[in-house]
Amino acid sequence: MLAVLLVCASPVIASYFTYYVIRPEGRHNFGELINPQRPLPALATQKLDGSAGQMTALKGQWLLISVAGGACDAGCERNLYLQRQLRESLGREKERLDRVWLVDDEAAVKDALLPALAASEVLRVAPAGLAQWLVPAAGQRLQDHLYLVDPLGNLMMRFPANMDAPAAAKAKRDLERLLRASNSWDTEGR
Repeated sequence: MLAVLLVCASPVIASYFTYYVIRPEGRHNFGELINPQRPLPALATQKLDGSAGQMTALKGQWLLISVAGGACDAGCERNLYLQRQLRESLGREKERLDRVWLVDDEAAVKDALLPALAASEVLRVAPAGLAQWLVPAAGQRLQDHLYLVDPLGNLMMRFPANMDAPAAAKAKRDLERLLRASNSWDTEGR
């Protein structure tokens, strides 16, 4: 009888031993977690059509954010492409993630980009406010990263600068894990 009790209790004892004594610390995320999280600021925004709004209106949806000037150099175009590809690669979960391009100057957006931005939020925001909210990695610019904001409105992850296709695949795994983990409390749409 004691042997049966010991066999039944051994998985529980092993789990407590593993958690409290061995303490696995391995992390599997590709993006860098922002700690402490930073809430969406109440910055004034302006859409390309001229309508005004607030940055806090974006709450309620996962946001994949890119920052660049309206002239959009090659790095900006790469980030916008990766944004679109990451969202589309999520399959049926893609409706839970919005693409946002924050334009930090008054330069006109290239007409060639407009068809690709049809499903994106493109907002003009004051660069000083962005610099206080978004934090690039040491030695990098705001424009070099893609940023992730959770549905509660907290900046919570920054993807490495100058991502390429293999790095984007790792970023996709992070997004899939986050969407799977938040499936019970997050729904698509605002």
